[in-house]
Amino acid sequence: MKKLTKASVISILITLVVSVVYFRLQPVRELNTVERYAGDLHFHWKLPTVYTSKRTVLIIADNDGTEIFDLLAPFYLFNATEKANVFVVSEKKSPIILDKGLYILPQMTFAEVDSLKIRPDVIVIPNQSVKLGGIQKEATVSCIKNLYTRETLVLSVCHGSATAAATGIYDSRPLTTHATNFTSEKKQYPKPIWVKDVSITQDGNLYSTAGVSNATEGCLAVIKTLFGKDIMKKVIDDVRYPSQEIKKQHESLIFNSSAIITLLSKVLFRNSFKIGVLLQNNINEFELASTLDTYNSTAPSSIKSFVTTGTFITSKYGLILYPTCDSAQFQFNETHVLMPDSLTGTDYQLLKKCILQVNYHHDSKYILDKNLDRIASQYGVKFQHIIKLMLDYN
Repeated sequence: MKKLTKASVISILITLVVSVVYFRLQPVRELNTVERYAGDLHFHWKLPTVYTSKRTVLIIADNDGTEIFDLLAPFYLFNATEKANVFVVSEKKSPIILDKGLYILPQMTFAEVDSLKIRPDVIVIPNQSVKLGGIQKEATVSCIKNLYTRETLVLSVCHGSATAAATGIYDSRPLTTHATNFTSEKKQYPKPIWVKDVSITQDGNLYSTAGVSNATEGCLAVIKTLFGKDIMKKVIDDVRYPSQEIKKQHESLIFNSSAIITLLSKVLFRNSFKIGVLLQNNINEFELASTLDTYNSTAPSSIKSFVTTGTFITSKYGLILYPTCDSAQFQFNETHVLMPDSLTGTDYQLLKKCILQVNYHHDSKYILDKNLDRIASQYGVKFQHIIKLMLDYN
């Protein structure tokens, strides 16, 4: 057998290194991927009750992918006023993929909204699956334009600005978006007046927010307009928002090359956990969205939601939530439990093999801050900073 030449050894070593690096970078490659729903398609559809004594808020979702905090934060916050009908609506009567780690059932389709002659007081536009560079879905754009009147309050959240801009409603009106893609989006849609370094914009009945985390500020601003300051403060207390006033000061900090290096370093040289988030009946939508969004941003090996019994759960304000993981197959390094007081003995047996269990309800801190503090303790303050950049949180 001939001895390997020096060139052959070097070639083999390079191949091995490239293979290892490619494998280790899998969490980064999959950061923006979506997992198609492959479960049972026999759903029990039931139209929600529309109370005429309440204002109506429609959250426009894309079945093929909608950003999780952009959708669930407004759903929770407007429901917390106790003065609004809040409905998630989509084109198709099929599960909505929430990016990342969850499926939900829409409460109505665009066609059902039309047939019921619902005229919303508020339209919320979260980040859709079609963002920069793509053609916005005609059904979504048409739905928004058909529902809109001069009296309708419209809230664009994060990259929902691309969909909002495509409707033409924001032409010559202020609009903001996530700092990282601000320049690209402005180039693609030049007709709005693009604004930086603010958490929210407001011009008459049109509102918009900066990145993911600023959905809170946008909703609070609309709630204040629609229901008054006292109701806004009630919601602020409910979610333990870190200020009694809406924080409007904001720095549009982009996810730059230094942040990319820090993220790659974490993925290459530290453990990337398989993270599970337990879905429980009556779960708080705001806390669930914050947990899934912040931990997905850490580029884990995987992040999945799961149930320990049944096939779905019903959230605090009535959404049907489906997990992304079969409970019989889950194997997590780290699990997050938002309602520890509701765990059963069977749950404890299933969860005891996980390295970390995180309980949430026992302090008064804002959930985003709690998650970010936990990430800092796990991965360091420098890494926490890049998660803030992803969430546009400062």
